[in-house]
Amino acid sequence: MPIKIFVTGGTFDKEYNELNGTLSFKQTHLKEMLRLGRSRVKVDISTLMMIDSLEMTAQKRDTMAQNCMISKEDKIIITHGTDTMVETAKALSKKVHKKTVILTGAMIPYAFGSSDGLFNLGSALAFAQTLPSGVYIVMNGRCFNWNNVRKNRQAGEFETIK
Repeated sequence: MPIKIFVTGGTFDKEYNELNGTLSFKQTHLKEMLRLGRSRVKVDISTLMMIDSLEMTAQKRDTMAQNCMISKEDKIIITHGTDTMVETAKALSKKVHKKTVILTGAMIPYAFGSSDGLFNLGSALAFAQTLPSGVYIVMNGRCFNWNNVRKNRQAGEFETIK
């Protein structure tokens, strides 16, 4: 069975607009990233939304949870912005059971060329295949339980809190 990947936007998929200097969304880079990473893992990709995680609402989290629950796949990756990733993981943990759900993202947009997104996506694919049911955050080669992680904004990385 393939791994289901839900795209929600975040820095992972941001583009730089050279005309006005802003970051925005066009379309996901996920297929290109999988191709460049030479991934041979079977996946099924669906875009749920393309937003900055600071725009994430309870209703949008509920949309994610509903999609996870009705997905026939029991291994799910969600690309998500890092600013509210922990809050989304917490919300999903209350509703999605008997599935392995991994949230991942990037600190630097993939389109910039020096992004951590490709590595994070590869790590998420590996962890999705090996972890038991539960909700996790995978960033920078590390895997965290949803209830034992925070984003350290000064260090620019996720860390264990306990």
